[in-house]
Amino acid sequence: MANSNFSIMKRTILLIMAATFIAACSPTPKDVAASKIDSIFSELFPSDEPGAAVLVLQGDEIILDKGYGIADLESGAAIDGNTFFNIASVSKQFTAVAVLQLAEQGKLSLEDNVKSYFPEYKADFYEKIQIKHLLSHSSGIPDARDRSDKERNLIATEEIVMQYLPDLDFLHFEPGTEYEYINPTFLVVASIVEKVSGMPFVEYVKENIFIPAGMEQTLFFEADKEDLIPNMAHGYEYEDVSNMPEERTASEIDKETKKEWYEYDYGEVNFFATKADGGMYTSTHEFILWEKALRNHTVLGKEMLNAAHTPQIKVSGSKFSSYQNRPNTWYGYGWFIEPATETSPLKIYHTGDNGGFKILAARYPESETLVLVFANRADLNRYAVMQQIEEALGL
Repeated sequence: MANSNFSIMKRTILLIMAATFIAACSPTPKDVAASKIDSIFSELFPSDEPGAAVLVLQGDEIILDKGYGIADLESGAAIDGNTFFNIASVSKQFTAVAVLQLAEQGKLSLEDNVKSYFPEYKADFYEKIQIKHLLSHSSGIPDARDRSDKERNLIATEEIVMQYLPDLDFLHFEPGTEYEYINPTFLVVASIVEKVSGMPFVEYVKENIFIPAGMEQTLFFEADKEDLIPNMAHGYEYEDVSNMPEERTASEIDKETKKEWYEYDYGEVNFFATKADGGMYTSTHEFILWEKALRNHTVLGKEMLNAAHTPQIKVSGSKFSSYQNRPNTWYGYGWFIEPATETSPLKIYHTGDNGGFKILAARYPESETLVLVFANRADLNRYAVMQQIEEALGL
């Protein structure tokens, strides 16, 4: 009888051990999601073409952190989480936080008007345009940048871009009533930060945002200091050369797709070098630190961050701008917002387009999820990819 009981106990222990081993070896839901997302990007980006760094964070756990393709076709450097991309208009949220910090400190009000900071701006309508309108793309100011000199546009600085503003004599709509996505108004915001803080914009952001967040290597593009950008990716476009002579396609060109890639960033793209609207270089690894600084209110208090993430102007149906003009879309201060519905969670995000760079940074506060797709090729369909990632994660 004792031997029988011992045998039963032994079999039970073996079964428990087997079940534990099987459970340990079974993929978790997060493993399955990571595998699905990896498959999406492995299919999109061949290893010998420009590609993307992809990172998915849930809570404090990294679900996927992987690079696809080449950062620099000349050197052959592969993309990974330490590759630095121009994040284009995703930079705007940093500019927004800079001015929101000053508002939080009582050094300015979001209802201050533009005329009070720029008395040289001649039109009376500047008295009706407030800082909050600049931050939400609802100022009515048109994008009337001088595009007559192509060569000058390729190296344009903030000063060149803002030259049209003092003599501007019309608005597209009454401030605060419509959405029109334009870049120059964020340069105005940066100039206000300089006037109020007494510091150059780049220095202010470094001391009050990058350093507190721990983003030690993140920086803004400067034309004569490209060598300071670590692990720098270049942006790329491609030319369809299907009808070109075969001798031109022998080495650099993929013989099936007939794509010839060419660099498409500073020196090839208009207004690439301006900072506050789209000039930041960072990596997915450093951007995680930004996400954590926002969550922990290291760089901005809860009230102001909530204001930035609250719908301020409706994007959907705008007659003035097509950028991100989709159903259920709003703009806050430096972020796009898609409020929660019965079928989708609250989404706070921004996209970026600058030359060959295509950037997506999306936050899902309810599940503490961050999705980053930093691409250095201009043919990425970000919204389609974002929907695929949401489906894989079960968001």
